[in-house]
Amino acid sequence: MLLDTNVLVYAYDSAVPEKQVQALAVMSAIEETGFGAISTQVLSEFFHVITRRLKPPLTAEAAILELKRHASIWTVLSTSTDAILLAASFAGHYRMNFWDAQLWAVAKLNAVHTILSEDFNSGSSLGGVHFLNPFAPGFRL
Repeated sequence: MLLDTNVLVYAYDSAVPEKQVQALAVMSAIEETGFGAISTQVLSEFFHVITRRLKPPLTAEAAILELKRHASIWTVLSTSTDAILLAASFAGHYRMNFWDAQLWAVAKLNAVHTILSEDFNSGSSLGGVHFLNPFAPGFRL
C-alpha cells in the first residue's frame, strides 16, 4: 500500500484529533504487515507541510528526524523520470491534479495496487491501482 502525504501529516495534526487517531492506527496496522510504501514525493510534501502549514509547525530539525524515521519504516519508492512523464500524460487525459497523478504513476510503475489517500474517489480504480480513503466512515484495512 502506498500512503499519500495526508495520511502521514494527519498523524502529526492535533487540530483534527479524529483523523490523527485514525492515521496513527492505519499506519501502525500497515507497518505491522511490512507492506507499506511512500514515495520520495510524499517525503518532500510531508516535510513542507509539517514545517510550514501544521499549527504549530515542527522545527526543521524535528522534521528531518521524522523524515529519517519514516524512510526507515516504509519502503521508499523513487519518483523517476518515467513516473513524471506518465503522470503528465495521465493528468492531462483524466484532468487530474498533477501531484495526485504522479503518486498514481509511482504506484503503477512499482506494481503497488492500492493508494491510501483522502484525495481520490474512495473505492475507485485506474489502471489497476485502487484508491481507498482511510478517513472515510467505516474504513477497514
